[in-house]
Amino acid sequence: MRVDQNELRSFLVLAEELHFGRTAERLHLSRARVSQLIQRLERRVGAPLFTRTSRRVTLTVLGARLRDDLEPHYRGIQEALTRAVSAGRTIGGTLFVGFSTPLAGELVMRTTERLRAGHPELAVEVCEVPLSDPYGMLRRGEYDLQLTDFPAREADLTRGPTLLTESRVLAVATGHPLAGRGPVTLEELAGVPLLTVEGSVPEYWKEHQRPTHTPRGIPIGQGPAVTNVQEALTLVAGGKGVLLAGAHMPLYHGRPGVTYVPVEGDEPLGYGLMWRSEGSSRAIELFARAAHEVARDMAPDVGHHTRAGRSPSPQVVITASRPA
Repeated sequence: MRVDQNELRSFLVLAEELHFGRTAERLHLSRARVSQLIQRLERRVGAPLFTRTSRRVTLTVLGARLRDDLEPHYRGIQEALTRAVSAGRTIGGTLFVGFSTPLAGELVMRTTERLRAGHPELAVEVCEVPLSDPYGMLRRGEYDLQLTDFPAREADLTRGPTLLTESRVLAVATGHPLAGRGPVTLEELAGVPLLTVEGSVPEYWKEHQRPTHTPRGIPIGQGPAVTNVQEALTLVAGGKGVLLAGAHMPLYHGRPGVTYVPVEGDEPLGYGLMWRSEGSSRAIELFARAAHEVARDMAPDVGHHTRAGRSPSPQVVITASRPA
């Protein structure tokens, strides 16, 4: 049987809280997501683990037995990982860094190269952050820090200064009426279905990245939900909806059937580093300083290469922030 850590974690917390709302709050998930994870685990087991009524949640006999069997082993795994992470936080360890978009990934890779020159004893492993779960892997300790697109307002995560900002574009099917036009405004989104994101995504992030209303309060049509960029662009090319994205998209995700149209009058996207509030280290400080230096040099580069293409160029600028 394949073991899903998210299912086990949700099961153990719910077995302790016996309340879906409190469990969702502790796990930073929606109640619907917790319910989905529990149902998946029950299907794997083949029997109910909880008895649910409108007033209370209780463990079944089988659920109580599974909790007693799992708890010491799960706790032991967490303690072992904590010891490993603590040992790895020296400068000579390995720093695991996530990135949310191709633009963020390029900044991470250039920062890694700069660190390698000055600190060869520090290894850096890089991996993409899932669109449908922007903070889960960081919270679980799978990353030490990540370079991500803002806004980000998570109480247990520390947010560094903004390193890069860029304007946004609208990805539309090449035959769409907006494809042959100049810049569009957010008000014009009222007439088109905007693709949404499915998963463990905070509501404030969704509203900024995939707004439900125009600035004047007119509802924006909600298109199909997606979990990754390639799925989104496939739906865009098929005329199923449009996608709001960062202005770097034409450079990194140009593809037949999709046209990118500049968006004007919109708040720009910002990018910066995030890490667990209790997980700061000397290695993270070194990476943050190097990333600030690289971002300062990188913006003109990105703008130059994008302007050389046929798609709209991003307005990528460096903020006045100073390194932490």
